[in-house]
Amino acid sequence: MSVLERLIREKAQEIEVVLVTPSRFQIYSGMLPGWMVGHYVQAQCQIDLQALAQRAGARVVTQRIVTMTADRNQVELADGQTIEYELLSLDVGSEIDLSSLEMARARLLPVKPLDEFFHAWPRILASARARLGYRLVVVGGGAAGVELSLAARHAFMRSGFDARVDLVASALGLLVGHAASARRRLRRILAAAGVVVHDQQAAGAEGGVILSDGALLPADCVIAATGARAPRWFKSSGLKLDVEDYVAVDGYNRSVSHENVFAAGDAAARQDISVARSGVHAVHSGPVLAGNLLASLRGGAMQTYLPRRHSLYLLACGPRYAVASWGNWSAEGAWVWHWKDWIDRGFVRRFESVQPEAPESPSR
Repeated sequence: MSVLERLIREKAQEIEVVLVTPSRFQIYSGMLPGWMVGHYVQAQCQIDLQALAQRAGARVVTQRIVTMTADRNQVELADGQTIEYELLSLDVGSEIDLSSLEMARARLLPVKPLDEFFHAWPRILASARARLGYRLVVVGGGAAGVELSLAARHAFMRSGFDARVDLVASALGLLVGHAASARRRLRRILAAAGVVVHDQQAAGAEGGVILSDGALLPADCVIAATGARAPRWFKSSGLKLDVEDYVAVDGYNRSVSHENVFAAGDAAARQDISVARSGVHAVHSGPVLAGNLLASLRGGAMQTYLPRRHSLYLLACGPRYAVASWGNWSAEGAWVWHWKDWIDRGFVRRFESVQPEAPESPSR
């Protein structure tokens, strides 16, 4: 989206741009928990890529990439169409790793793709309303798992029924890498909300999930917010990958094996420094990537994306209440939620209102 934004601002009409996307709309994941409990309607959580691309002069192909041949400068789409490129930017994200939960597939709901989650959640609410003793299990102790658990529990209570929510974190516990004070705050908030936390590993079972101590945790639905894995078609792309099969890139987010391929967000693995796979870095690196793509085409100087030492995380807690986590500092309250709401709404509005830059006035 940052690339399209830059193209709009610079009116780069000399460049033929093709946007390949599986959906016309990009759902902003930061607003997903708020949508689950009714703070937002879906239209407030999504960015119209078709409209953005049209203003950027880009052609939109609504398909998903299934294979790539980097040595031939080609990508193949799910409908069999092949597209050739001179310069390629990959921001295809990652997939949820479901390998440990396969046995629960009949009741499994991955948080990604977000489009499918948006369609499924109203059905879960309806099922929980209709079935006494409904049990939802969320697997994943990171920020997504915590937020989804609290959102689900609050949505159930707000709808007038007391469905159970279990959160299976991991043997390492909740929010690994966050400040100890933030972890304590969220654990207290989860307990107060009635979310039962299990600091164990989970494996899929026919009736739910099996914990590492051997206990069966029954579930009507299992939401997977587990670790990420690279898209499987990366392996046959011909691109240099890292040990986890993500695209190996340099400080410019350029492939270390193919100079006409760039990768960003969850799809990329920096080789010069360690950068966590987080939406925070995907957002902050976007403008740098956009500048580097244009520099690659026009012969200008490229820039290195340097992540901040600490990233700010604002974690929604179901009601209009949130926890802030930044380095060793944390805070909580309704004011944190309003801060998050202001940032999230502003991010979506940013792409609705972007306009070409006015030409500079001639000097007198």
